[in-house]
Amino acid sequence: MKTVARPSHHELNRKLTQARDAVESGHIGVINPDAAAEDAQELGYLFEDVKEFLSGLLMEVGPQHYAGGRPPQKSYEEEIKGCELFAFRWKSRILDEEVYLKFTVKEGSFWLVSLHKHKKRT
Repeated sequence: MKTVARPSHHELNRKLTQARDAVESGHIGVINPDAAAEDAQELGYLFEDVKEFLSGLLMEVGPQHYAGGRPPQKSYEEEIKGCELFAFRWKSRILDEEVYLKFTVKEGSFWLVSLHKHKKRT
């Protein structure tokens, strides 16, 4: 019996829809606020505007941009312990930069784990 690699295209679509809905509702948690604020500055937006910024970015990203593990890795951070982490990388039209976004959705809330310019490995 052939096993299907997770996450599937359908699962990624569903996860992105959940993320967009949670952000639009204002249900946003941030795992590392200090790092997120530094990354926001580097990306050129005010951390206070994270809801609007995330809303725009989440409209750009699709399942084809998935850059995470198969299956997704699980978080060890206390607030989202055991939740699957979904990572995406794409060339953002808003920022004109390659961006890396990692998040999870838990109980209707979007949890930002990482959002920064893609760091090319050397």
